[in-house]
Amino acid sequence: MRTLHFSLRVTDPERSLAFYTAVGYEVVGSVPDTPLGRLTMLKLPGDEFVSIELVHDPAGRQAGRHAGRDEADADSGLSHFVIKVESMDATLAELTARGVDAEAPVSPDGSDDFRTAWLTDPDGNRIELVQWPAGHPDGLSAADWQD
Repeated sequence: MRTLHFSLRVTDPERSLAFYTAVGYEVVGSVPDTPLGRLTMLKLPGDEFVSIELVHDPAGRQAGRHAGRDEADADSGLSHFVIKVESMDATLAELTARGVDAEAPVSPDGSDDFRTAWLTDPDGNRIELVQWPAGHPDGLSAADWQD
């Protein structure tokens, strides 16, 4: 098994698309009319596959809403998602040039080569940018928790 992509509800599809394309995502395709609403599929330039599906429902139905969930639970699903970057400084400079604001980078371990920074999309979804230390694999694995 593997994760294929995740879906984000958006309130203004044009505003969200402008944000995600400024971050660097590319539109792969769209489906204008589904039971969930309008779907727009996005991927990053180096990826072969779609990683984000933007969902906009002008009728106001909540995509992915399950029976029995109350209103307080409606926004409790996504905490954040993470994008790996090769160079934090270069990425932040590109984002700033495209009008995307990011928080100042920090280093979780105090080193100069492991850095994170945060963005927030127009709907309040948090995005963590990560620059791994040299030689670190592209993602987290059990090796990151070995003593």
